[in-house]
Amino acid sequence: MAFAVPSYFFTFAASSHDFQNLQKMREIQFREALREALCEEMRRDKRVFVMGEEVAEYDGAYKVSQGMLAEFGPGRVVDTPIAELGFAGIGVGAAMNGLRPVVEFMTFNFSLVAIDQVVNSAAKMMSMSGGQFHVPIVFRGPTGSAGMLSSQHSQAFENWYANCPGLKVIVPSNPSDAKGLLKSAIRDDDPVIFMESEQMYGDKGPVADGEYLIPIGVADIKRPGTDVTIVSFGKMMKVALKAAEELVKEQVNAEVIDLRTVRPLDYYTVIESVKKTSRLVVVEESWPLGSIAAEIAFKVQKEAFDFLDAPVRRVTGGDVPLPYAPTLIEAYLPNPARVIRAVKEVMYL
Repeated sequence: MAFAVPSYFFTFAASSHDFQNLQKMREIQFREALREALCEEMRRDKRVFVMGEEVAEYDGAYKVSQGMLAEFGPGRVVDTPIAELGFAGIGVGAAMNGLRPVVEFMTFNFSLVAIDQVVNSAAKMMSMSGGQFHVPIVFRGPTGSAGMLSSQHSQAFENWYANCPGLKVIVPSNPSDAKGLLKSAIRDDDPVIFMESEQMYGDKGPVADGEYLIPIGVADIKRPGTDVTIVSFGKMMKVALKAAEELVKEQVNAEVIDLRTVRPLDYYTVIESVKKTSRLVVVEESWPLGSIAAEIAFKVQKEAFDFLDAPVRRVTGGDVPLPYAPTLIEAYLPNPARVIRAVKEVMYL
């Protein structure tokens, strides 16, 4: 599938930093930014509706949909049974018939129950129908570790879904990007996987007051630098940015890129940065085999090999099921110290 970017995505500049000069900024929580995006799109387009476990009467497991039942009613904010395969299938059918559902998984670990509908129906329908059926659906919810939830509730599946043609996969790292990207996802005519983090719903950040969209497939340079490129996405951006701050004390100026979207990937921004810095470290929460980090490393060595002064290094989660014990979780997940160590290795420090 070709990932063309509609012209309306460029209502504002791609970089989230540009909003500060265009609109009034407010500090709101990640969950509030998502709620604003959902409410604005539901007011704008009556075809948009939300469905999932506890999204209505309980105001959402993470309070993303708080107050939405009262405004939009049970016909557009729909509580479902604990049956992901069933309600994912309902969502796909609704999308094929002209609606724009937003399906919430309480965690993407539970999306495995519905993966047949996501991968075999939503992702493939446009191609299999010869373009007769688009599936404008968003599957959203948290991914990755959320603390002491052990192996079956702590997996990061963004690389799994990014491996499937026909899906677009978004993993925002802050409230501003989350709002702009979710609005773009809802307006997209193809299925979008929108992944968040349970540990970020309470995070606060500046968000523009009013309408804005962020294009799918455009990375953002969160911190300009000259000595090394650090690439990440989602909540691992906190790790990358913290490492960059610490590296300043050692006279290392790191450029930090937030992918924001892992399918389609913005290879251009990464490669142009590496051409400038000549060094690359990729930080990702998921397992190392078949990772987004591995794909980026391949693409950079293919397109910018002559610019590299050191092998690409990646910092990922451990190659084991995530343990329950907090000490083992700490050892499993990427942290600033591991990123700093990788940066020093590529800089031969």
